[in-house]
Amino acid sequence: MAQNNSPLRIDLNADLGETTAGNPVSDDAAMAKIVSSANVACGFHAGDPHAISQTIAAAQANQVTVGAHVGYNDIAGFGRRFIDYAPAELADETLYQIGALEALCKSRGTSVRYVKPHGALYNTIVHHEQQARAVIDGIKAFGDLPVMLLPGAYAAEYATSQGLRVIQEVFADRAYNPDGTLVSRREEGAVIHDPSVVAERVLRMATSGEIEAIDGSVLTLEAESVCVHGDSPGAVDMAAEIKNTLESNGVQVGSFL
Repeated sequence: MAQNNSPLRIDLNADLGETTAGNPVSDDAAMAKIVSSANVACGFHAGDPHAISQTIAAAQANQVTVGAHVGYNDIAGFGRRFIDYAPAELADETLYQIGALEALCKSRGTSVRYVKPHGALYNTIVHHEQQARAVIDGIKAFGDLPVMLLPGAYAAEYATSQGLRVIQEVFADRAYNPDGTLVSRREEGAVIHDPSVVAERVLRMATSGEIEAIDGSVLTLEAESVCVHGDSPGAVDMAAEIKNTLESNGVQVGSFL
């Protein structure tokens, strides 16, 4: 993982900006004081312009790197349902979302520094080549922004071929299949809720690049960033415990940029 850096360092990211119509799903202000990167919703899977702008302000106040959390146009399903897009349409929607977030960032004196696909889109472009190319093409049309992806994803391979930096990511509170993909949220045990267990898993990821899969096998995952889900129960306490565990064991928390 980050073991090539001296001192040891890793990024913590969280999905923020997902408040829609005044209904928050996470404590963005509190999370912005803990994480080093914020994947900010762009209004397609969640988030409205005013709430998104407030999240950007919290990130800016805490020197947190802002990324565009692009997703399927599916607020009703929170972006967690597959949509069979025409590639050109998906590319345009990806570009549109980044541009909208950049406008709000600019008003707050900051800018979009990277892109991370959300939910079903994130998982789909691990293997779906047409959608992966469409998303990366949409990002490339905006500019040479780094893109945060699951290690081994086809989208990561294609992004690299297009000259984009790939930020490989692991998930703090999600169970992994033996092939390195995430266990479906529909399956029992897909999300880990014990903060101490999650913190120890993240420490192992950061120091040895290893994580235990749901069947007990050990995976080797190279990654620069760890995702802490802001909408999970007790997310703030979990994020704080992860950060404290890392820093007390000599691992610095900081942006990958």
